[in-house]
Amino acid sequence: MKPHGLGRTPYHVLVGGLAALFLFPLAWSAWASVSGQPGTAQQSGYGLGNYRSLLHYDAGLAQYLWNSTVVSLLTVALTLLVSLMGGYAFARFTFPGKNALFLLTLAILMVPYATLLIPLYVLLGDLGLQNSLFGLSLVLTVYQLPFATFMMRISFESVPRELEESALVDGCGTAQALVRILLPAVWPGLVTVGLFAFLAAWNDFIAPLILISDSAKAPLPLAIANLRQRSMGAIDYGTTEAGVVVLALPCLVLFLLLQRHYIRGFMSGALKG
Repeated sequence: MKPHGLGRTPYHVLVGGLAALFLFPLAWSAWASVSGQPGTAQQSGYGLGNYRSLLHYDAGLAQYLWNSTVVSLLTVALTLLVSLMGGYAFARFTFPGKNALFLLTLAILMVPYATLLIPLYVLLGDLGLQNSLFGLSLVLTVYQLPFATFMMRISFESVPRELEESALVDGCGTAQALVRILLPAVWPGLVTVGLFAFLAAWNDFIAPLILISDSAKAPLPLAIANLRQRSMGAIDYGTTEAGVVVLALPCLVLFLLLQRHYIRGFMSGALKG
């Protein structure tokens, strides 16, 4: 008889290999950001010269981090609010054209993201929101809503109706039942939606490139890309790698903190199915 742990060895090897494959680029970027390279702020040895260069680049690292934080938090807040209401309506209410409207919402995912930016740019101009962080957040929210609404609908559908009906019988209104009973039950789905929205907004490059013309309002991904133009086209790889590390760290920390709720949010839909 084989030892108990031997049967799981292929699983551990596979998982370890995949982890190494995905972590290698980040580890390489972290090493390159502190190692000495010709043409960078860290000429020799190991140190934080590239990070000091990034700190004072153009409008400053603090400004770019602030821009990215504002855009990401606005996108998360708007996505959660709208998808919560939309998912609840699709899961709990019956109205004419409900399924057709839901399929139309999901169909937005089939439209290439880049093709929407120019019409949205014109629309933002009509609304006076061009070159603004709030306008950028609205655009990022629009593209997050189909998936977010889908996730929230299956999250609400996984909650037994009896819980809500009991709250209504006890005197709660619809809004009270939603806040007191359903909201805690669909918390993993909210975390999943919020994490997806944050990662998409934090790492997005195409939308800020089209919609933001003021370098002082650029999010961090756009600022890192603009490092290529700082010395007549010469690329400062050390500072660029430092920017990649700074850009990736919040995403890693958030995922590690919320991974349990994130997985439960996906599993709620799988169990319902």
